[in-house]
This record gives sequence, C-alpha cells and structure tokens, in this order.
Amino acid sequence: MIDIKLIRENSELVKGNIRKKFQNKKLSLVDEIITLDKEYRESKLKGDNLRALKNKKSSEIGILMQQGKKDEANKIKEEVSKYAEEIKTLEEKEIILEQQIKEKMMVIPNIIDASVPIGKDDSENVEIEKFGDPIVPDYEIPYHADIMEEFNGIDKESAGRTSGNGFYYLMGDIARLHSAMLSYARDFMINKGFTYCIPPFMIRSDVVSGVMSFEEMNNMMYKIENEDLYLIGTSEHSMIGKFKNQIIKEESLPITLTSYSPCFRKEVGAHGIEERGVYRVHQFEKQEMVVLCKPEDSMDWYNKMWQFTVEFFRSLDVPVRTLECCSGDLADLKVKSCDVEAWSPRQQKYFEVGSCSTLGDAQARRLGIRVKNDKENYYLHTLNNTVLATPRGLIAFLENNYQKDGSIKIPKALQPYMGGLEVIKAK
Repeated sequence: MIDIKLIRENSELVKGNIRKKFQNKKLSLVDEIITLDKEYRESKLKGDNLRALKNKKSSEIGILMQQGKKDEANKIKEEVSKYAEEIKTLEEKEIILEQQIKEKMMVIPNIIDASVPIGKDDSENVEIEKFGDPIVPDYEIPYHADIMEEFNGIDKESAGRTSGNGFYYLMGDIARLHSAMLSYARDFMINKGFTYCIPPFMIRSDVVSGVMSFEEMNNMMYKIENEDLYLIGTSEHSMIGKFKNQIIKEESLPITLTSYSPCFRKEVGAHGIEERGVYRVHQFEKQEMVVLCKPEDSMDWYNKMWQFTVEFFRSLDVPVRTLECCSGDLADLKVKSCDVEAWSPRQQKYFEVGSCSTLGDAQARRLGIRVKNDKENYYLHTLNNTVLATPRGLIAFLENNYQKDGSIKIPKALQPYMGGLEVIKAK
C-alpha cells in the first residue's frame, strides 16, 4: 500500500505506474480515492471544529450556572447536545469513508523501481547473468520422477490415496537428500549472519492481507474452516507478521532472519498440478531469508540476497541464471524482483528455483511496522528471498548431479549432511 500523500500530490505518477503494470482498469480508483479523501478530510475538519466549539460552550455552562444564569446555561446545553449529535454523525461517516479509501488503496500497485523493465507478463522478463556452464552431458538425463523411482524414493500413488493429486511421499536416500539440502541451506544462511527461525505455520487474515495482495491470497492460500487462520504459502508471511504494529529502534536495523517452514499452496491458475512429477505441488518445504532495513539500504540488501541464492546453488554444482522480472510480472506490493533459475540438462533450459523481492515500505505500511529514531517514526523496508524451495530445488540437484551409471554425485558442501557419502546409487 502506497502513501496516500503520493496520490494527493502526484496522482499522475501513480496512474503512470498503473499503466506500466498494464492494469488500466485500476486507473479510475485513483480519482475515486482523491474524491473520497477530500470528503474525509473535510468531514474531519468540520468535526474537529465542532469539538472545539463544543468544548468552549461546555466550559461556559459552568460559569453561567455559577452566576445563576440557569436559562442561558440550559440554552447552551441544547446547543452542545446538537453539536454532540452532529459530531457523532460525522465520526460515523469518517469511519465509512476511511474503510472505503483503505479498500481502494489496498489494490493500487506499489511504485516500481525505475530499473524494472516494462513488459506485460513473464514472457518479457529479462536475463541478467549466468553463473556456471549449462552443460548437456553425452548421456540421457531421465525425468526427475523416474530418477527418484530408480532409488525407490517417491510414491505419488499412495499420496493420491491419502491426500489427492499434488502430494507425494519421499523415501530413503531421496528423502534424506531432500532433508540434507534444507539443513545445508539453514547453516549456509546462519554462516551469512542470519538468525535462524521456525515460525507459526498458520496466520490470521489481518497478517495475510498485510503481506500480500487479495488476488494472490485467493489464488494461493488455504483457509482453515471456521477459523480466522490460513496455512502459510511461504514463511515470509509469518516472519514479516512477527513485527505487526511494532515500533523498532533504528539501531537494531537491519534485522536479518532465515526461516524454515512447510508451505501450502492451492496453485490455482494456468500451470496446474503435475500428474507424475513434483515440480508444482500443494505442499513443499522452504528455507527463506527475510530482511527488515532502512529505506536507503534496501537495494543493497536486495543485491546481496539474490547473490546468496546463486552462491548456494553453485556450491551444489547447479548452474543458474538470474532473470529480471518485468513490470507486468511483479505482484502489486513489489518494487523490484528477480528470479534465480536453475539449469535443466534434461530439458536444456532454465527453470525457477527462487525469487528475490524488495517491497519498499508496502508491507510495513499495511502492518504498521515503524522505526523510531531521535527525530521521527518512519516505515521500514522489507525484503524476502528464497534460499531453497524443495522438492523443486531437489529436481535441479538430481538432474545436474546425475551420473552416466545412474548414481547421484554428492558435492563436498553437502557430504557432511549425507553422512559423508560422496555418491548414492540406485536400489
């Protein structure tokens, strides 16, 4: 949510930003907000003036009563009573107007960074840089589900009976490898100076609406029946929500956190759920990084954070590239975002394994997270980035470390988490 002062003072900038995101249907909202805001401020000013007049008249009543001027005092009492009724009517009107303004403000997209490429959708995202050589070996790389089956490492049939499509059992060495990657991702970020956290896996609706747009919420979140609780789609939701309505001392910034959680997503949309594989599923696990910082430091942290993900995957011998998200591919709260994509030697193309975003002060403004210094209170900036989301990250690892004899090479960085194994072999 942007600052309403920006709409008051530079509505054309806000409209221009809406056009850059190809959301022209929202242009009329800007003028509607301006009209409602003007009406709200006029009502509030009138109410403030009436309260001042009511207080002044009320003080006169006591003086008149002391002077024995009871009739005059009663006449003023009647005036004060009318003021009170009018003030109450104005206050009720202000509540309604304030809610209407908030509802419209919540769907106005955040102002994107000037460096964001303009494009309608993810087909117009821009490659920034490649890291590692995207090698295609001289032997066939099987489909990831087939690799897992060679190790007796996956059972989707049983998961279909217990839970339905989009779920899975991981077993044996594949399950161990999955957990080893998460443990390594945890320690990787701890070694970068981040504080490790395990957050709540359910959050209330006021936190959900604070960290994401309504459209994202409807497409992603599972709601708990008869409860004001949602299953998280990523631990960023809980981690940012942790600071809801808090005033943070400036000297404690930046706050750098890395969090583990299972994640739950409907995956509504064109992509759908895969029948065989585990690339797009309803349940997965994730190591996330979250940073809360001063506004002037957010872009530096943004660049550090996506580089951490690149470094993590390169330590596992997985070639990656970074892809700048264009304006039309940015969620409404995002200022700037890039995807980290891993090389698939089987498909001979890259696929997404992580996403890094800076959201400016949008989440902080929605959740009331402010910073206190000697001069003022202000809204901080929030950033998030995927260290590892798996089984998607596991797919990238398996394809890039699959050997000609069907074994899986274990890079040195991961060997301590696999009991010292240098290779695992199919059953």
